[in-house]
Amino acid sequence: MEPPEPMRGLEVPEAVVDALGAGKRPRVIITLNGHTWRSRVAIMRGRYLLGLSKANREAAGVEIGEEVEVGLEFDPEPPAVAEPEKLARALDADPAARAAYDRLSHSARRQHVHAIESAKRPETRARRIEQFMATLRDG
Repeated sequence: MEPPEPMRGLEVPEAVVDALGAGKRPRVIITLNGHTWRSRVAIMRGRYLLGLSKANREAAGVEIGEEVEVGLEFDPEPPAVAEPEKLARALDADPAARAAYDRLSHSARRQHVHAIESAKRPETRARRIEQFMATLRDG
């Protein structure tokens, strides 16, 4: 583990990234000292890296400068987007809107959820959910 500026992380050999067979920035499941988390391979200055947050370092019991063995496998699951409770209820009550929502890409879902959650007032969140549901129904 090394501290490539400005990021703390683990370098991944190019052959390992190629062996995953999922492109240059694959989603991966990382296991370090029995601690497992999901991430994505990053490319920085021509090197393949896995970010290693302070929380993950602490959970794995490792420190910068240590030599570590890392388990790495391709993560076939797309990243999940946590639906706000009121949005989830609205989607579950409207099968057509739920089907349209489920067809959206991960990034589109994340963008819409962020727009709803970023509203400061409950009334604004409710209005955004109503508008989003109408958009989903209209196709």
